[in-house]
Amino acid sequence: MSAPFLTLTSSIEHETEARRSRFICALAPARTVEEAQAFIGERRRLHPAASHNCTAYVIGERVQKGDDDGEPGGTAGTPMVQALVGRGFSDVVAVVTRYFGGTLLGAGGLVRAYGSAVTETLDRADPVRMVPARLVAVAVAHDQAGRVENDLRASRYAVRDVTYASDVAFQVAVAGDEVPAFTDWLATLTAGRARVTVGEGIHVPE
Repeated sequence: MSAPFLTLTSSIEHETEARRSRFICALAPARTVEEAQAFIGERRRLHPAASHNCTAYVIGERVQKGDDDGEPGGTAGTPMVQALVGRGFSDVVAVVTRYFGGTLLGAGGLVRAYGSAVTETLDRADPVRMVPARLVAVAVAHDQAGRVENDLRASRYAVRDVTYASDVAFQVAVAGDEVPAFTDWLATLTAGRARVTVGEGIHVPE
């Protein structure tokens, strides 16, 4: 099962300076590449006169992408991605906007400036820890649905969706190590009448 990670629930911005160049870092939650790209586009529209708008995002366990936006290769996007991954963050996008201050920083200086812009902003964030869970489908007859829904919503298990059809189907997020206990609890609650299907792996707030 996948590992826990940190993420954000809202955007945050922080400005740093290196040899009179301004580095404005904005971070935001992004659960998909499309959300990340939309935030990047928004920041670029907000700072059209900037020297560079360098970007990085980490989504899930496989997507890590950085863009130097005209800075020397590997001096901006890569250290920004490394800053996010190094702090254990995922489902997050970062944009560092640079206004050139007239003094060249050199490759090493740029790597430090872009990386520290992200880490200093992360230091000011209020992250949420996400832990592995499973999406569990629960189907019950209509005569049991009211009690099951009430007990689910009063429990620690998060109800994601309810669908009424020939039976009533609940989508429930259950922490990975609690699936057996959840199944037993549901069997007791419904006298064994509930149909349970353990589905895809997801993450939920701790």
